[in-house]
Amino acid sequence: MSKKFYVIWKGAQTGIFTTWPEVQQHTAGRSDAQYMGFESKPAAEQAFASTYTKALMQRSLSKKGGSTPPPTSSRKTSAKSTSAKSATISPNGPSDVEIYCDGACSPNPGKSGTGIAVYELGKVTSLYFGLYEKNGTNNTAELNGLLSSFQLAQHFIEKNSEQSICILSDSKYSIDCITKWAKGWQAKGWTRGKGEEIKNLALVQQCYAVYKTIHTKITIRHVKGHANIEGNELADRMAVLARKQQQVPMIRYAQAIDIKTILAQESG
Repeated sequence: MSKKFYVIWKGAQTGIFTTWPEVQQHTAGRSDAQYMGFESKPAAEQAFASTYTKALMQRSLSKKGGSTPPPTSSRKTSAKSTSAKSATISPNGPSDVEIYCDGACSPNPGKSGTGIAVYELGKVTSLYFGLYEKNGTNNTAELNGLLSSFQLAQHFIEKNSEQSICILSDSKYSIDCITKWAKGWQAKGWTRGKGEEIKNLALVQQCYAVYKTIHTKITIRHVKGHANIEGNELADRMAVLARKQQQVPMIRYAQAIDIKTILAQESG
């Protein structure tokens, strides 16, 4: 595999880097991070001397149909008034694999479901829905989404450990549970201190166990829900579909991925 060079315009440290773990280290947890991979050092140097926006525009013009497409627009209609022609596909810059997860519950607590949207090289390639719970909550549905995303990430890592993988969720609670709080909870015997109970403990423990095996190979990002981000909106529609169809096992969406039609369905 050819060596890759990464430019970070916004992050804990900016510059040109040669390994994905360095990029993760300097961009993880930053919603404003801007970074992109390049096949040669001169290309990276030229991009770094310019701006992230210009680099995206240049890639759009020069790599149509290429291996690393940039964020693009897509027509869609939804109950959350997402506007046609303005859907953001990858708000923080493209990774090789992006896994969007979302949960839906109505009422809360009540019937819940989970949805996943997988993008490879900037294009949606698969959708998943399931994990219906008769007495679920928004939080259990979101944690189920992270767990399923971690399991999918394991699959992609096994196929190619060098590709960049980003998991995106609009649940700050679920992200913080796994990336910030779980380590301390585990050190205290899986309590919050003074014996205080941790909500959704079994699910948190399961998520954290998988996360620890892959955390150096992935990035986790928080995205704003119902903010016209295509992957998040597709995952949302899948979560609602799981709830409405009471789909318990997580299964792959078998129909053709017609983004406009899917986004016109009920949102959570």
